[in-house]
Amino acid sequence: MTQRPLGAQISHMLKARGTDVIFGIPGVHNIEMYRGIEEAGITHILARHEQGAGFMADGYARASGKPGVCYVITGPGLCNAMTALGQAWSDSVPVLAISSCLDETASRRGQLHQMIDQQGAGATVCDWSHEGRSPEAIYTLIDRALNEFETARPRPKHIQVPIALGGSIADPAPVARNRVTSRPGADPDQVAEVARRLAAAQRPMVLFGGGAVAAAQAARETVRRSGAAVIATYAAAGIMGPDYPLDFGTYLARPDSAQVISKADLLLVVGSELAEVDLWREELGATAPMIRVDIDPTELDHPAADLAIVSDAGRFLSDLAAALPEAGKSGWTATEVAASKARWRAETDAELPGIVPVCDALRAAIPAETMIYSDMTQFAYAAKEVWPMDRPGHWHHPYGFGTLGYALPAAIGGAVARPGLPTLAIAGDYGFQYTVQELGTAVELGLPLPILLWDNAKLKEIEDAMVRAQIAPKAVVARNPDFCALARAYGAHAAAPGTLQEMAQAVQQAFAADRPTLIHVSAGIAAG
Repeated sequence: MTQRPLGAQISHMLKARGTDVIFGIPGVHNIEMYRGIEEAGITHILARHEQGAGFMADGYARASGKPGVCYVITGPGLCNAMTALGQAWSDSVPVLAISSCLDETASRRGQLHQMIDQQGAGATVCDWSHEGRSPEAIYTLIDRALNEFETARPRPKHIQVPIALGGSIADPAPVARNRVTSRPGADPDQVAEVARRLAAAQRPMVLFGGGAVAAAQAARETVRRSGAAVIATYAAAGIMGPDYPLDFGTYLARPDSAQVISKADLLLVVGSELAEVDLWREELGATAPMIRVDIDPTELDHPAADLAIVSDAGRFLSDLAAALPEAGKSGWTATEVAASKARWRAETDAELPGIVPVCDALRAAIPAETMIYSDMTQFAYAAKEVWPMDRPGHWHHPYGFGTLGYALPAAIGGAVARPGLPTLAIAGDYGFQYTVQELGTAVELGLPLPILLWDNAKLKEIEDAMVRAQIAPKAVVARNPDFCALARAYGAHAAAPGTLQEMAQAVQQAFAADRPTLIHVSAGIAAG
């Protein structure tokens, strides 16, 4: 047993549990955490802001399927990361934030980085937030977090380490035990009942949410055997692929999808909260019996279902596919599905004019395996509906929390997780400036990362909302910098294509570059 300062032991423990990368920023309070990183064989990625570090950990987790880890300092370090942790909580992303904390706060005031309740602050955006007051407690909390990431709904955790404890000599963490890694499955009788109902239905429909993405193969087999139509939330884009003729795509938020859903005689919802950010309306539209399957039992009553099943989506769908007979006839037709999708695409094009053709050109220009990270921008709002993804888990967006500044740092984390594979960031001109400083990190890493900047010179979504509410638009126009010059100042490449063809060429060149490339696309880009 080799004794080391606790901060070093934590890094060695994380490495032994499978952590290869940590995103963060060192400070005077957490330098002991950095003592062991290199010795443990972990790569550290230096962010320019703790929010960026949190988003990088989020993007890394979504791309790799492994927990993303970030190190932050006491007080402002954790506060800066809280936006990213809130996004990870909302979108069920396994992020482990480890921060330093003051040794004592009740009887001392005026300390550097002092907060009233740092642990409580972390708890507002994390599944839980705890302070470990001994090496054994810290090790237990880390193992608890990693175990819960694998066995329950994955949501961020925060562990804080007192400054003096981080530098104290400690025994190493115990050898990793064989953890229980299986998630809950459905009762066989429940699976049999769902199979019976699906087989008896004439027009069954399956609604997939983000919780089903990792089970795409079983999802496709279930749908094939049941003859069901499919509709998906944005987070489940690509779960069926564009080749399935009864796939309504990710048009769930279209108001008219309620009428389509009402035509089903059985609705199976797998891995979706059916939240406001999934529907953007008060009612789902289901009139038939509804079956809901979710790993989180707290989500199954909103709205209530005729049959509610607590289960991991993958285990449930695998069992269900095996219980279904071979493919039978469907009451749905490819013609009606195609007509609905064409109508919805036209609606999106009319509501957000000029974006759909750019989406089409961009999609044609990128490799099929490209992983996309988008920000809160009208370009992404249109693309999430009209872009037919051919594989799941390859478009990541700040769906629930809806924070600006997500795309660039999250894409950096995703690119780190998938070296040699294409990654694309999409941001709007305003939101990009929330985390533009992370360009420095992308340049340091030499990432061949295209960053498509959609510039409509204003907060266009907010302006449109004000107009709809009959409010005179106010504070929706901001002076933008010379984005290409700014990117070059960071050491990145930059391009400002004037046509869709030039944009496609710039994107393709960016994938082969030796550093990130900002591709400045102005609204109204020419089609020629």
